[in-house]
Formats: sequence, structure tokens, C-alpha cells
Amino acid sequence: MQKGKVSVNTENIFPIIKKFLYTDNEIFLRELISNAVDASQKLRLLASRGEATGDIGDLKITVSLDEKAKTLTISDNGIGMTEEEIDKYINQIAFSGAEEFVEKFKEDKENANIIGHFGLGFYSSFMVADKVEIDSLSYKEDAKPAHWVCEGSTDFKITRGKRKTRGTDIILHINEESAEFGEKYKISSLLTKYCKFLPIEIEFDGKTINNTSPLWKKNPADLKDEDYTEFYSELYPMSEPPLFWIHLNVDYPFNLTGVLYFPKIKKEIDPNRNKIQLYSNQVFVTENVEDIVPEYLMLLHGVIDSPDIPLNVSRSSLQADTNVKKITSHISKKVSDKLYEIYKNDFEDFKTKWNNMSLFVKYGMISDDKFYDRAQKFCLLKNTEDQYTLLNEYKDQIAPTQTDKDDKVIALYTTDKEAQFSYINKAKSKGYDVLVLDEIIDNHFISMLESKLENVMLKRVDADTLDKLIDKDEKNESVLSEDEVNQLKTLFEGEVNTEKFEVQTNVLSPEDHFLSITRSEFERRMSEMQGMGGMAMFGAMPEKYVISINSNHPLAKKALSLDENTKGEWLHNAIDLAKLEQNLLKGEELSSFVNRQMNQL
Repeated sequence: MQKGKVSVNTENIFPIIKKFLYTDNEIFLRELISNAVDASQKLRLLASRGEATGDIGDLKITVSLDEKAKTLTISDNGIGMTEEEIDKYINQIAFSGAEEFVEKFKEDKENANIIGHFGLGFYSSFMVADKVEIDSLSYKEDAKPAHWVCEGSTDFKITRGKRKTRGTDIILHINEESAEFGEKYKISSLLTKYCKFLPIEIEFDGKTINNTSPLWKKNPADLKDEDYTEFYSELYPMSEPPLFWIHLNVDYPFNLTGVLYFPKIKKEIDPNRNKIQLYSNQVFVTENVEDIVPEYLMLLHGVIDSPDIPLNVSRSSLQADTNVKKITSHISKKVSDKLYEIYKNDFEDFKTKWNNMSLFVKYGMISDDKFYDRAQKFCLLKNTEDQYTLLNEYKDQIAPTQTDKDDKVIALYTTDKEAQFSYINKAKSKGYDVLVLDEIIDNHFISMLESKLENVMLKRVDADTLDKLIDKDEKNESVLSEDEVNQLKTLFEGEVNTEKFEVQTNVLSPEDHFLSITRSEFERRMSEMQGMGGMAMFGAMPEKYVISINSNHPLAKKALSLDENTKGEWLHNAIDLAKLEQNLLKGEELSSFVNRQMNQL
């Protein structure tokens, strides 16, 4: 029998494991299963080299739970350990860096996930157990079984073990604080979460819980569409089928495999966007991949697997890591290449998918200049007739009819085809094209386009009268005198709240509306940005509208000829009708308007 102390340079290590890392205590099972996988794969490698004699048989890891005894056992039939190896790898673990670990943790608690970085994987078991045992028998000929036990201090004991077959048992005596890990449901859920795709078969409660050969590890040439859709259903049960996918397979200058799926993205950005799972050699690590995958790609689903992503460092180190930067750039390029490939190979199919992925593409173009440059080749703009045009061709398409007196090309758009129907119709009657930009991100997308496209401005179709939206310096002759125009303006100013509504007169065609209410493009954009939380610090921007009177409309003369008995109600009704068209007539005003109209029936 051997007795001694675990060779550490500080006795702070156990309190750190038990207390400071406790918030991440469930990872102990991932670490112990990973060790068992390593032991199995090492044996397989030695056998392939002829260094392990005899038939190694089927390699398997078995997880057993004794709820009465409150013990959890992880068993493998891998390489095993001799008493000397237990002393070397368990007692004299690589604690040359232990003091560094302690100091780093004191400075930065984000390093709580550093377990494993200093050989602490096995010792994570003490996060949930007050006593841990090892029973092991090495694959080596004439090896003797060894038994190690430690009760959460630096004291240990090694004796002759009783194991009869090659491999290792890790037995955890679950402490009272971690009683949940003595329940089958909890262990089953952790195995499913962390070990679902490990390369060695894992059995729990009589069932195999993992797929040892996940789709992303296979050759894309050997896979069919059904294989990808079935794997998607395995990852995200009850989800709609994806639009398409990208199979990642890189071995230089970094290792990266995986499959990224394009889901059908709704008009709103899903707040639960953590749908990309990160693995390291098939071991699940996290769904929080924001420092590895660009923000706009977080809308995608799927799996990425790379042993070259450092898992146990702070976020700042991760963001500065050269391999991570290369991986991030590579994923972004693969995504844009795939989109361009679909666009180029089947434009009709691409159009059918566009509405379900336009939000993602716009998000990427706003976030990443390189992605913007690549996306110009496949980014589509859709108009009110459901016709699609490439972004980099649209300017040339509308320039002949929608260039103003200052040589600015004006792109008109709507955010709501139904609510802005009359304004759209008026624009179309003049031969103008109107884009549909009705997604949550379009306010920022519009601003980006104006910064990228030379001599192009975007204006919502109801932001002003058409002759002002696209000012071609064409003047209409007024049918009213200057004095009559001023009288007309004064009439309407007496009927509105001038703090909210500015009354203007315009000399338009008699076919144009008599009254229209507009809100300037600038003010509306600023208000919408405030609504998205981007400018809350500046306080709420007051709503200010313009009531535009067409002084050449036949009703202009009628307004001037009204007698005192009917003038007030007539003007009130005219203004309410203009408000109704812009969805500004609400509550008491709307009820009053309806009642007045009903009384006239």
C-alpha cells in the first residue's frame, strides 16, 4: 500500500475546484467521459501499431448510477493505468502551473472555465463528490490492478485493486450539495448534452446515448440531401426543414469541420439565437459561440467542430487568437460563396428562398464590409410588384426616371404596402418604382445603402409629396392668387395643433390629392432608431407632421367659398380623412369622426 500527498504547489486547489468553479459544476461529467474516450482511442492507436497485443474487442464507456449508494461510475475498457501511472498522472499532475492558475483566477473570474487547462479535468470530479475512487487495470502484460482513493484533500491512498479486465472505473461518491447528480434524469440530460456525438459508444441505463459517427465527420460526397435534413431534425426536433446548408471541411491552416444550416428566418430577429453548437473533437463545449462566429451568422443553426479553438481562455484572449480570426473569416466566406453559388445556379430557386434569408444577408452587409462586398453579387431588392433586382443593378435601372434636379437617384420604398397603398399608387402612376423594405433591420440597411451607393438617396413613398421626393424642378402654374393661397393656409392652421402639424401649400396637378399628411424622412428614421433603443439617451423625439394642401385641386376653391356655418365641420372632416389615410386617426378622434359620418347618412 502506498500513502502520500497529491503533488501540488498549493493547497488552494481543492477549495477553488469546489467553490469558485461550482457555477460550472456539470462539466465534471464531460471531463471524465472525455478522459475515458482518450483512454479508448489511445488503445485503438496502440493496437493499430501492434503495440497492444491481442483482440481489443468493442470499445465502450458505461455510465452507472447507484441512487441508493449515491455513487456515479464511469467505466471504460481502454488503455488502463498501472499504479505507477496513477501516481504520475493523478498524484503528480501537471501543477507546475497551478500557482499561475490560482493567481489568474483571482484576477479574472471569466477564467472559471479554465478547468482542464492545467490538467484539472479529472479533479473536476471533486466539484460534486466528497470522495473519488479509481479502479484500473493496464493493457500491459502482467500488469496488476490498482485502486486509488481521495476524499477531497491532498491526501490519497493507493492499494492493490480488484479489477479483472482492462480499463478504468472512476467512482464518484456524490456529496449532499450535489444531490441532483445522483438522479437518472440529470445524468441522462448531461450525457445527451455533452456526449451525444462522441466517437466511442457510451451506454447509460442499458441504452446507447450517442452517435459515434456524426454527419459532419463524414465525406460530403457520400451524403444525400435526406442525410442533412435528418441530421437537422436530430439537432432541432419539431423545427421546419432548413433552406439549405454548408458542409465545412478544412484541415489547413487550421482544423475545422461542421455543418451550418440556413433556417427559415422570420421577419423578426429571434432573441434565442444560440443555435450553433461548438464541439472540440466531438465533445460538446457550448452554444455560446459569439466570439467565434460573426454576430450576423448567429442566425444560422448547426455544428462547428475544431480542436484549434482554445476553449479555456478569457474572451479577450479568444478574440485575439489568430486561429479563431481565421476560422471566423473562413466561415463568413463559405457562407457568402454558398449564397452566390445558389444564386448563380438557379435564380428562380434563389428568389423563392430570398424572403426567408434576406434579413440575415442584410444583417451581414451592415456588420461586415467584406461580406457587403461579396453580397452585392446576390443581394436582391424586391419591389411592390414582387419583382427582384440585384442591388448593384438597381441604381442603373431607376436612374432614367428617378433622378432629381441635383443628379441624385431617388429610390422610393414602402414599409407597409397596405397602409401606404395610395402613395404607392400615385408613384406608380408617374412611372416610379417602389421597393418593399419592411424588415426590422431595414432602417439601418437603408442608411448603409446611402453611405455605400454614390449619389443615391432612399425616401419612403409617403415622406413628402412626389414632386418634392423626386424634385425635377418642374413648376405648375397656380390657379389661385397668392392672397387666396395664404387664406387657404390660414383656414387649415385654425383647425390643427400647429405644434404637431405644420401646414404647407403646394402647387400640384389637379389630379393629385387635395390634402396629404407626411412626415419627413429624417425625423421618421430618427424616431424609428429611438424605438429600436439606439438613441434612448437623447430622449424621445416629438412627432411632427406636414399637412400638404394642393392649391390647384378643385376642393381648394370650395374651401375658400364655405360659409361660416359649414366651414368648421367641412375642414375638420377633410383633415380627419387625411389623418385616416396615414393611420393617425385613433381613439376619441376616430370615434368622433365615425359618428359624424354616420349622422350624415
